[in-house]
Amino acid sequence: MKITRRSALAVAAGLPIARLAAAPASLAKDGALLIAGVPTFLNGLYQLPNHSEPHRAAAAAGFQVVHAGVKPGDLDSAHAHGLSCWLTTGSISPARRDQDRQRIAALVNQFKQHPALLFWETEDEPSYQWKKSGPRVPPEVIRETYAYLRSLDPAHPVYLNHPPTNLVSTLQSYNPGGDILGTDIYPVIPHGIRDMYALWPDGRQGDLLNTHISQVGPYADKLRQVAGPSRAVVMVLQAFAWENLRDKGRDPAMVLYPTRDQLRFMACQSIVHGANGLLWWGLQFTPAAAPLWDDLAAVTRELRTLDRELVAPRAKLPLRIEYHDTGHSLDRGIEWIARRSASGTLLMAVNADPNPVRVTWTGLPGGPLTEQYAPFDVKIHKLPQ
Repeated sequence: MKITRRSALAVAAGLPIARLAAAPASLAKDGALLIAGVPTFLNGLYQLPNHSEPHRAAAAAGFQVVHAGVKPGDLDSAHAHGLSCWLTTGSISPARRDQDRQRIAALVNQFKQHPALLFWETEDEPSYQWKKSGPRVPPEVIRETYAYLRSLDPAHPVYLNHPPTNLVSTLQSYNPGGDILGTDIYPVIPHGIRDMYALWPDGRQGDLLNTHISQVGPYADKLRQVAGPSRAVVMVLQAFAWENLRDKGRDPAMVLYPTRDQLRFMACQSIVHGANGLLWWGLQFTPAAAPLWDDLAAVTRELRTLDRELVAPRAKLPLRIEYHDTGHSLDRGIEWIARRSASGTLLMAVNADPNPVRVTWTGLPGGPLTEQYAPFDVKIHKLPQ
């Protein structure tokens, strides 16, 4: 496809990626995802919502990319609604090398020219085994698969998602196997939930000290440490209730969905910690009657109004924060990021504490600003030049 100035401006304006008809994807030196050469903050879904017209609903909510099956109709429908897709290839097992190479080659050759394709994925969480040490898929397998995949299709990046567990050094051994790295963290879990896959005995998925939803930020930092500066980092966030993952014996009292405020906090804290995009997992387990889809759509539509700012260069502002006593200790406090675009400077701030925080900002263009933050609150300001 010939990339015109109009096409590039369409991406910069936040129009659905797939409408550009297979615009090439690549990475900038700082890890930003480039679509048609233009930095793009990615909003995506692993699964479509339980909706009568799921592709239309996803596009209307502002999502740009969805995980697709391997039927041509899946990509065709996505493309018709202005959505891009990613496809999973699996890996090349040493025991089935020839068969797997043939299978992957057939898949890639079938879809690499499809206008909806944005990137590939090999294996999900290859380092992870529940309550076991040792990788499910060794790093050398992922590296070999990546090299073979890129030899077949050098035009599309490869995505690799990691669990929130394992050492940084372990996850870095997979780095030659991915251009876009993700990690999934789903911290909205009811107390007292029964044992189930992917949860530790204490009922948590993550294993850092922070048990609150503000653990998302430290996991974003960990993933950036794994990825280094030149790979894209996307956070895979929670769009489901853990209890709904059970095939049978669900306890209705344990069905707990993230609220709109929690979804907004997790998304914005990811951005504050430098994420290049967000992917949401679990919608196939979320009934249409649940409020989560409407809440997630509202959060995503808000983020899409910030398309230009979220990919703008970081602004170095002489900001200082003075905390006022609210009767609580201060643990994490306010975390923030500023990005300067042509229309001004975006200041996004989150309260990473489970307690209310009151602060005065100094160094802002308009003078000091005093604000009250609720627990896990988000405030977004657009500052004048």
